[in-house]
Amino acid sequence: MEQRKHWWNGKWGRLARRDVFLRVDADHWYVEQRAGGAEGVSRFYEHTGPDEAEETVRALLDGTDTWRELSPRPSGAPTPSGDS
Repeated sequence: MEQRKHWWNGKWGRLARRDVFLRVDADHWYVEQRAGGAEGVSRFYEHTGPDEAEETVRALLDGTDTWRELSPRPSGAPTPSGDS
């Protein structure tokens, strides 16, 4: 599965942080909405094409939060500390 995009609401802390991920695997597109950071609770949406998935992303990003797009890390790339 390849992560295409990642958005973050710019807030720190388990109660405030929200993330949205757009991923693709063959011809299936997945959107993950996560509340609470890495240890948080996720909701998943599965789509058969990119247009439907992007529409879900637009709906999830709508609101008062200031969303920031983060660059996905290429698979196999080392972490900033040099660990993979």
